[in-house]
Amino acid sequence: MPLRFLLDEDLRGWALWQAIRRHNAVNVDPIDVARVGDPVDLPLGTKDPDVLIWAERCCRIVVSRDESTMKSHLAIHLRAGHGSPGLFLMRKRSRLFDVVDFLVAGGGIRQRAGGLAGSVVQHSLTGADDANASV
Repeated sequence: MPLRFLLDEDLRGWALWQAIRRHNAVNVDPIDVARVGDPVDLPLGTKDPDVLIWAERCCRIVVSRDESTMKSHLAIHLRAGHGSPGLFLMRKRSRLFDVVDFLVAGGGIRQRAGGLAGSVVQHSLTGADDANASV
């Protein structure tokens, strides 16, 4: 089953959305992605805890650059007994090509010329500080 992603509101106007749209227009491996503010039941301004609940319900991995709050909200979400398909936290200097390549690979790490495609994000699946890994 292909992975499905949700771009957090902090990425809504960012060039990543345009890069994903360009990729999906010309490639056979489209990225299944939605953005906060697009679904009627996930309007702009939705708070992080509600974004996580929506993502859990819709089986979407949240992609965000908001490390300062999203990690702690995910930890609280999981401690409350909720689940999460995942959280990918992009590093501030991530290159669009690398992020798109990473999402196409389904969030997995794969070798390609120039290094690991997964080296552009951090991911946190458990919310525990010691389990956060940089890939």
